[in-house]
Amino acid sequence: MKDRNIVVIGGGPSGIMAAIRASELGCRVILIEKNAELGKKLLLTGKGRCNLTNNSGLESFIERFSGNGQFLRDAFKVFSNEDLMEFFESRGIKLKTERQQRVFPVSDKAINILDGLRRELTKNRVKIYYNSEVTDIIKDNKVYSIKIIGKKDILCEAVIICTGGVSYAATGSSGKGLKMAEELGHKVVSLRPGLIGLMTKDKYPKLLQGLPLKNIRITFSDGKKKVISEIGELMFTDFGISGPLVLTLSGQVVDWLKKGKKVMAFIDLKPALSNAQIDAKFLREFKISPKKGIKYFLRSMLPQRLIDVFLDLSGIEPDKTVSQVTLQERKKLLVLFKTLPIEISRPRPINMAMITKGGISLKEINPKTMESRLVEGLYLAGEIIDVDADTGGFNLQAAFSTGYLAGESAAK
Repeated sequence: MKDRNIVVIGGGPSGIMAAIRASELGCRVILIEKNAELGKKLLLTGKGRCNLTNNSGLESFIERFSGNGQFLRDAFKVFSNEDLMEFFESRGIKLKTERQQRVFPVSDKAINILDGLRRELTKNRVKIYYNSEVTDIIKDNKVYSIKIIGKKDILCEAVIICTGGVSYAATGSSGKGLKMAEELGHKVVSLRPGLIGLMTKDKYPKLLQGLPLKNIRITFSDGKKKVISEIGELMFTDFGISGPLVLTLSGQVVDWLKKGKKVMAFIDLKPALSNAQIDAKFLREFKISPKKGIKYFLRSMLPQRLIDVFLDLSGIEPDKTVSQVTLQERKKLLVLFKTLPIEISRPRPINMAMITKGGISLKEINPKTMESRLVEGLYLAGEIIDVDADTGGFNLQAAFSTGYLAGESAAK
């Protein structure tokens, strides 16, 4: 509808894409951003490289979302990962697919993705209000009044809220959009940190700060249930553990901790070897070099900084030779190699999370349009809604897809 006035609140991936799509369809669009620039959080994704999507199929895409992936089926069909890649490639931004089907710009620079989006906004004559904070959304019949600090109210027929969650607060994700949606009648599912490092009760992770463990597997357990990672990388930090494997499974851990459950992590340092194979290696080496010191022996199997931790946890005196290691001590070493234990105390604060779990209840949003089921002319997209996924480009694709669908629906 060419004469339709649409306001998009939030200049992140979902808001920018919503504004682009609505303006492509001939609407007059105003994009409101509280920061001095658009896409502040987008520039941080993929460590500044921008993992904008994943090159896997629809079904595997949906499976990577924590329980609510089916809600996104319509959005992904309207604007898929292939559509997103074509969007950028056709505008001169070359992309590449790396391990685990992660898609990045060939330049490895998130700014190139953002520049491409900004050019589209300019091309489609989207009016952008920078340094503008929305304080209220008031609906009178079929007209919305958008109230902005220090500026004249904006009147429009449709509003798209794309203000994100509450993670990475420094980028402007204050949760204000969630509060405004609540004031319009929406329910907010409890907010929790997602893709977040985990703090530990054990002290030794801090002693190992900065040490990466590669080609390992980690299992988290609440005593009854467990989740098992793929083979990958973990990083010890000053607060506990982080790295790709931890971030990917942290959502389940956060939910267990929220329920008051005791959560343990078990690191398999040699996932390619069975217990029997490791024990056979022990016995073979012990037989060949019985006078070799146990610390020297462990150098061939462990990072140097992890050796003292192993000996401490197993109770083996560090000055022992391998011939002095008892059967019981050897069994303790074997257990540590396959299930190095760490008790998780809590996640890092939500404002340090990569994404926010929770958000506007999906029961109150039409998945075919992203329009509110409660308030006509109100649309919700991106991280503000209750969907979240693993690392790998899935969350950004959800933001782009729901933003595109919201923009298209609001325009039509």
